[in-house]
Parts: sequence; structure tokens; C-alpha cells
Amino acid sequence: MSNYFHHLIVSHAPTLTVEAGLRQDAGRLVTLTVKSGTMKAVNYDQAPLLTIWEVTRSCELACRHCRASAENLRSPLELSLQEGKVLIDAVAAMGTPLLVFTGGDPLQRPDLEDLVRHARERGLIVATIPAATPRLTRERIFSLKEAGVHQLALSLDGATAKEHDEFRGVEGTFNKVEEAVGWIHEAGVPLQINTVFGSWNADRFDALAEKVRKWGTTFWEIFFLVPTGRGAELTSCTAWQFEHLFDQIHRFACETEITVKVTEAQHFRRFQQEHGGAASRHGRISLSSRPVNAGNGFCFIDFQGKVMPSGFLPLDCGNIRETPLADIYQNHPDFRQLRNLNALTGPCSTCSFLETCSGGSRARAWALTGDYTSSEPFCIKSAPSSGKSTGDATASRLAF
Repeated sequence: MSNYFHHLIVSHAPTLTVEAGLRQDAGRLVTLTVKSGTMKAVNYDQAPLLTIWEVTRSCELACRHCRASAENLRSPLELSLQEGKVLIDAVAAMGTPLLVFTGGDPLQRPDLEDLVRHARERGLIVATIPAATPRLTRERIFSLKEAGVHQLALSLDGATAKEHDEFRGVEGTFNKVEEAVGWIHEAGVPLQINTVFGSWNADRFDALAEKVRKWGTTFWEIFFLVPTGRGAELTSCTAWQFEHLFDQIHRFACETEITVKVTEAQHFRRFQQEHGGAASRHGRISLSSRPVNAGNGFCFIDFQGKVMPSGFLPLDCGNIRETPLADIYQNHPDFRQLRNLNALTGPCSTCSFLETCSGGSRARAWALTGDYTSSEPFCIKSAPSSGKSTGDATASRLAF
């Protein structure tokens, strides 16, 4: 499956449930506006806006970028159904509105619907991403719909079956995704498509965007590679490739009613500010009033109950089997440090856009330097010469 789903809806909950996105009231408070009213403000020092739970690490696919380096068999160390319900209760008690069940492949758990149902009963907005395997059936999609899932996400990393299947490591995956798209529409569940960009497909945006349009997508989550897990063997976009993709993303959002969200590229917010903000013909670029980043409005729990700032920043900060989730999020030194922008070093620390983008991806900084306080490696403000040979060609195509 796409383990890049871990930062889903950090600035926009499932589209058919949440409409107005996020707005800032005061200081560190962010409110989530929904059709039925406004949920209470989320203070990032006290609770994450989004919590991700890796319900299993088991998956039948062998995706090249997999953060989890997923395995075929389920682990006996996974949180049980009862432990999962306790975790869900803790998430709800913190005031976190958004919960995502990820993996591995969440469909490996026969009790996934029980978890979805319990989360809905606790008032949470719930999403999940099933892997495109034989477990992804029409019956399972309708079962998740009946349990109350708000949104289902599928991964698209190649515009053709050959491109996508090579990346996912299993032949037939692309066709399975296309089949599941129809079932999701039939069930009436909002469809999200997730796409990972790196050096291998930085020139394939238009082809991928056309497929996203064709499939009747509600929400397109665009992720930029963080080289962790199997993804450590892949090559990220250069700083100038980031800029070119930012320009393409902005143009796409101005021309379509599909809501677009960019993940692990917080400096897209800087691009937006420099080029007219998030306004578009349809108003469909999803930007929160404050950037969500690893440990800062975001929290990840792995299949064994370990709490981390992000699945891409896998620092073991404690285990919910031993320490309350709220205590770890609020008080662990790494979480507190990640919420302190004054701790950043390098060019980001003095950049005029620091408050706008929170210094880019903390996970990528850690993956490439070993220091999560270092500057975003692939922002033209902090690495103006990064990828210059590629950037020269790319820059000629930019129309800012």
C-alpha cells in the first residue's frame, strides 16, 4: 500500500464532510469547520490535529517507497482490538478530530470495521487506505461504508499499468485500483487518490493528473518522497523540481474542482504565498492556517503501540501500553522540540517564511541529515544551488 497516506487531511478533513477547512482563531489554536458546525479549537501543544495508527505492518505488496518495509505476515505484537479501542478513546479524549487507519494494509485486519465503528462512536472523522490486493473487494468497501468510514484512499504512482505496477512490485495492481474506484463510487464514499513524487516521476504530473480527473476523484493527496524504509533507496526531487511541481499543482487546482493537498512539502505554503495565495477559480487548494508537521499537530502510532512524531520520523518516544498518549505527545522532549521553531538551524532559522512553512519537512531533514532541526534540504530558499543542472532546464518552464 502507499505508506505515504500518513499525512492525510492534515489541513482538510474528508471533503464531503468538511467544507471550510481550517481557520486560525488566535495563537496556536486551529478550528475545524464542518457542515454541522465548528468543532472545538485544536491547540497543537496539547493535541494533534491528525493521528495516524498503523493497525498492521502486514501487506502483500512490495512498494518501492514503503516507509514501513511491510511484511507478508501479521505480527503477534500488534495492538489487539481492545487495545485499539483504548487508543481510539485516548485520541478522542485529547480533542483530536481526525484519525487515519494505515498499514501495511489495514484490510489484513478482519476487525477493521469494528475499529472504524468505535472511532465514529467517539465522534472522530475516520479514513483509511486499503492496498490494491485481492482483499480489496466490493463487499469490503461496502462493509467499511456501513461501519461509517468517511473517506477511502487509493494509491496512483504511475499513469500506466506498467509504471504503477513496477513501483508497487506486483503485477495487476493498477487494474485493481481502477476496479476499486468504481466500487467506491458505487458505495457513495468520497474517493481520495494518493500519489508519491520523486525523481523517477517528476516529469509525469500531467499524465497522472489526467488519470485523477478521469477517475472522479474528490481529493488528491500529493506526497513528496521522504527517504525512509524502502524509500531510502530512491532519489528525491531536486529543489527546482519541487518548484516546478509546485507550479503544476497550483495550476491544476485552479482548473479543477478536485481538492488538492500537498504533504511532506510544507514549503509549498511559501510558494502559494509568493504566487497569490491559495485562492483559485474553485478555491480547492487545501491549506491550513498553520502548517502541520511531524510532532506539531501530527502524531503516529505504530502497530506495536510505539508513539512517534511521524511515520517518516520514526523516533520511539514511548508506548501507549505503558504511557498515556497525551502525556507522550505533550511532554516528550522530541515532540516539544519539534513544536519549537526557534530550535531550527541553518537557513530556515532566519527565513522570512519560517512561520508560513515551519521550516519544511522535519522528517526529510532528519532522513537526510540525522538532525530534525536542520533546514529543509530541497527548498530553493535554503538550497538555491540544489539540483542546479536539473533546475536550469526546469526553471525555463516556470511561469511565475
